[in-house]
Amino acid sequence: MAPGRLRLVQREECGLCEEMLAELTRLGRVLDLPPLELVDVDADPVLQRRHGYEVPVLLLDGSVVCRHRLDREELERLLGAAARGTRFPADPA
Repeated sequence: MAPGRLRLVQREECGLCEEMLAELTRLGRVLDLPPLELVDVDADPVLQRRHGYEVPVLLLDGSVVCRHRLDREELERLLGAAARGTRFPADPA
């Protein structure tokens, strides 16, 4: 099982958000990804302040993996680091 928890911060009717979700779904067919939680940025004032219009944002265990477009290489690097027990800092509140 892949380590960590993936979180996709998105908003309704966002083309880039839909694109990243589709790419993650395809990637999940070939890689063992952690469970993906979808979060509506507009439903949480803290997420609105933190990410605003900079969505979609993909987080792994609270740390930003990428924004706007899926960065597969970075996601794979961070998943590998998490599997080895390497810690990376979470985003500041």
